[in-house]
Amino acid sequence: MLTHETATFSVYADDFVARDVAFTNTHNRVNKSHVTQALAALVGGDRIAFHRCAFNGFEDTLCDNTGRHYFRECFIKGGVDFIFGYARSIYDGCTLVSNIPSRYGRHRAGWVTAHARRHAGDPGGFVFKGGELRGTGRQYLGRAWNKYATVVYYHVNMSNIVVPQGWTPWYAGNDTNDVLFAEVGCTGPGSDMAGRVSWEKHLSEAEVKKFVDMSFIDDGWLSKQP
Repeated sequence: MLTHETATFSVYADDFVARDVAFTNTHNRVNKSHVTQALAALVGGDRIAFHRCAFNGFEDTLCDNTGRHYFRECFIKGGVDFIFGYARSIYDGCTLVSNIPSRYGRHRAGWVTAHARRHAGDPGGFVFKGGELRGTGRQYLGRAWNKYATVVYYHVNMSNIVVPQGWTPWYAGNDTNDVLFAEVGCTGPGSDMAGRVSWEKHLSEAEVKKFVDMSFIDDGWLSKQP
């Protein structure tokens, strides 16, 4: 079965809105001896918004695939690459929860994100504004699925589950010069940047504004949604 075929819910239509809905994939909860990709949701249309929704899974919980998306006060739980894809999205006040088993120890961690931006001209990027990152086990903030992967954490409260290095390439030795991974004004014990990888970006005020302003995803479509 291909990864996209595992999704509990898929949307490819444009202008979709969901409120107060829980999307769950229980495969890895039931099949603990054979953990595999199992999507709770695949989001592939443009101008899509989720308000106060929950996404529950373990590996590849939320495929934020393509398009412009807005997640407001959502709950997203997973262990490995649990938010991944090519999309251009803002996660506003969302709660990100790791369910990596504590028995995995300090040397077996997951990744919150796996962004897949391929080319410099592609519009993708994941921006996390406010909210929190907590849970069990250990987590990297993300890994670069493709050369121009883009992820920004802005004013997110991070618990001590964050691995000090913060980020990884997809494979050891991959070129990270064009990867844009950044943290701005985050709080909590996991936000200590002293041990972060040397290639994490330090953004100017203007660069930060470009990512956190709603115009990053919105050219007027959000206000027109029901």
